[in-house]
Amino acid sequence: MHKTDLVAQVAEKTGQPAKAVSAVVDAVFESITDTVAAGEQVTLVGFGSFSSTSRAARTGRNPSTGEEMQIAASTAPKFSAGSGFKNKVKNGTSG
Repeated sequence: MHKTDLVAQVAEKTGQPAKAVSAVVDAVFESITDTVAAGEQVTLVGFGSFSSTSRAARTGRNPSTGEEMQIAASTAPKFSAGSGFKNKVKNGTSG
C-alpha cells in the first residue's frame, strides 16, 4: 500500500474528501517525524510506538574486499508494534 492508497481508503471509510484526508495524513506523519527527531517517543495505544535508537561506532567489513572499515555511530528511527496491531496481524483479521 502506498500513501495514495492509504488516503483513498481513509477517505472512503470516513466519507471525507481525499484532499482533506491527505492533509491530515501529511500532518500526522510530520508530527511523528518531528517528535522522534527531537528525541521523544510517540505512543499510539494499540498500534505501536515510534522512537529513536542510538547505534554505537563499530568495525565492519567491506563485503567486496574483506577489508575492515570503521562504521560511525548513528541514530536511527525505531517502531515497536503494539499488542492490538500484533494480534490483528497474527490472526490475519481485517476490519
